[in-house]
Amino acid sequence: MKIRKSKDMKIEYLSEGDQEERVVRSSGALNCGGRCVLKLHVKGNTIVRISTEDDIPEEKALQLRGCLRCRAYRSHMYHPDRIQYPLKRIGKRGEGKFQRITWEEALNTIAENLIAVRNEFGPDGIYLPYATGNPGLISERTWMRRLLGLFGGYLSYYGSYSSACTQAATPYTYGTTATGNSREDILNSKLVILVGWNPAEMISGTNTAYYLRKLRESGTKIICIDPMYSATAATLADQWIPIRPTTDNALFDAMAYVMVKENLQDQSFLDRYCLGFDEEHMPEGIPYGNSYKSYVLGLGPDGIPKTPIWAEAITGIPAETITALAREYATVKPGALIQGLGPQRHAYGEQIVRGGTVLAAMTSNIGISGGWASGSGYAARDPFVASIPSINPNPAQISMFCWPDAILRGKEMGPEDSVRGADGLKSNIKLLLNLGGNCLINQHSDINSTKKILEDEELVRFIAASDHFITPSTRFADILLPSDSMYERDDIIKPWDPDDFVLFMNQAVKPLGECRNGYDWISDLAGKLGLREPFTEGRTLSDWHRYLVDKTAEKNPGFPDYETFKQQGIYRWEHAKPCIAFEAQISDPENNPFPTPSGKIEVFSKALWEKQQSDIPAVPKYLSAWEGPEDELTQEYPLQCIGHHTKRRVHSTFDNSELMEEVEPHAVWINTKDAEARSILSGDRVRVFNSRGIVSLAAKVTVRVMPGVVSIPQGAWWTPDENGTDTRGCVNTLTKYQPTPLAFGNPSHTCLVQIEREENDEHAIDH
Repeated sequence: MKIRKSKDMKIEYLSEGDQEERVVRSSGALNCGGRCVLKLHVKGNTIVRISTEDDIPEEKALQLRGCLRCRAYRSHMYHPDRIQYPLKRIGKRGEGKFQRITWEEALNTIAENLIAVRNEFGPDGIYLPYATGNPGLISERTWMRRLLGLFGGYLSYYGSYSSACTQAATPYTYGTTATGNSREDILNSKLVILVGWNPAEMISGTNTAYYLRKLRESGTKIICIDPMYSATAATLADQWIPIRPTTDNALFDAMAYVMVKENLQDQSFLDRYCLGFDEEHMPEGIPYGNSYKSYVLGLGPDGIPKTPIWAEAITGIPAETITALAREYATVKPGALIQGLGPQRHAYGEQIVRGGTVLAAMTSNIGISGGWASGSGYAARDPFVASIPSINPNPAQISMFCWPDAILRGKEMGPEDSVRGADGLKSNIKLLLNLGGNCLINQHSDINSTKKILEDEELVRFIAASDHFITPSTRFADILLPSDSMYERDDIIKPWDPDDFVLFMNQAVKPLGECRNGYDWISDLAGKLGLREPFTEGRTLSDWHRYLVDKTAEKNPGFPDYETFKQQGIYRWEHAKPCIAFEAQISDPENNPFPTPSGKIEVFSKALWEKQQSDIPAVPKYLSAWEGPEDELTQEYPLQCIGHHTKRRVHSTFDNSELMEEVEPHAVWINTKDAEARSILSGDRVRVFNSRGIVSLAAKVTVRVMPGVVSIPQGAWWTPDENGTDTRGCVNTLTKYQPTPLAFGNPSHTCLVQIEREENDEHAIDH
């Protein structure tokens, strides 16, 4: 037959029966740290394989090559358990029992509940939870925010399960979260210290590991500080320094102590650019002894010098290693101390964030090529990419982590409970719209307590969800809608490092079953609410794509037109030189002050001082964490439990993939010494437990995690048996719901447990 070509997509379309192959350019739209160019090989209406970018010469641009997760997208899309029809709950909420219904019934039910809750409880009663299953620019969440804004508003959130503490804390030092140099500038570093950062597995920007490999090949030393001997430590680093979870700031304080005692700090830099490092550069009215220098020397209120010996007892790092690390970072210039997101997901993660920024200031590694300002490290250069317009007339916000409180006692909550934009909430949350996310249960702390909240139909009147599968979170839905996949729609997506490129994801195949695009069904929902015209503005989905491209092109000369961008699938931003965060502030501080109240780097924050909270100090300090290594609870639960990211999942996505389970079976990592003391061998079935719950899973006995620490890879799907024991091994069965003091963020890596071998384990008997 004669092959036809679409004028719009500029790619070949074949009938269902044809076996000739066409290639569609796309990318991945899960919350992965990478954004890669993918080639979808299609026959008829089926993707038969996926390949990646291999046709760009290195001298022109780095290829954006997919990893194992990209190759697994096809099996995810065609998984036999994928939802293809609207469903409604028929059992108790949380049982996961559903029956098929029509789209008409599903949307009528959602509309009726939205109207009822809005009329009785107002906008604070409607909540759109945090979710990252689809971070594309036209995700369902994007359209729902637009619709709810037109509907009268909703309760929104701030922060992120990934980075709540660094988002909140970094601006108290710098006035912004944009503290990172562009990635290629790392090649100019002479020393790189990675603190809780594992880009070899969680990617953190396509080709980040490539730059680190090139750096190491050039002779630059790379040091990994991590409780685990991660893939990054194993393949890219020269030195691994294991550290107990929650104690990073004790290490930072001791490094600062060494620098001060040996006069290694750049005092002229501190005098010129910083506020509050020493007593000579403090805000007016602050009593003597509250500078950072006084704190580390023991001249402050606690009277404890933060010596390497002091830190050794807390961190588990030998004092001589701490001293050598401090000297190295202070003398090898330029140096980059890069903080991952894991360390700030702790009880006092805000302190760890600010502690790194002080060391960057002491070593004058801010605003220079090859340096790094530490803190959040978000891109200091972010080319404009347009977004779908929406306005929420309700100003009230809560931390993304505090929604259980807003269900139980929303009307009692105020700023001290994470509320922003209002003195308090006018209603408890009564309706949840969980679109493309697994944070209602699986990715949220203390699953067993959260389960009880969601089960109670008096507390939560209605839950609607959309997803590809009946996940632990969507089991609690009253109405569950089937989402189209990223290859069944057009979309536009940005990478984590937004100054590199932007991608157009071309639709490769038609949606399975009755799966619908979010714009499609939310437009119909808008019609049932009497809002179709203001919601759509008469635009088709393709019209909105053109809108995004046109608005982006208006502010970016040279950006391609819609047809060209769609055909190419990618636009690479061109920059004359690397971006250096705070380069202008350091080179010309008089004309370019830091965006802080003082115009300086605020080692001491007067705004934090005025809070007068011991767990929110004005200078970064080591605070002994609840359920940390110094907690008395270690007598009952002696092991610190963390939940690391793994190459076989994107958060909880792919946990139901047989392919990925073959790549890396789910298991708890336990050190050989801890395992020997408990008669545990690799492969044994074990119980990991504390007062909040029990998980059952296999053990991986290894020297790649330090003694006293265990790690359950995060993202396994919570699967309780009849006794409530999680038989899959979801780490959040064990984690505690206790928001951090400043960010009200999730302290996921602050958790004490005990482990024992299951006596009825047949594998164990074989040993």
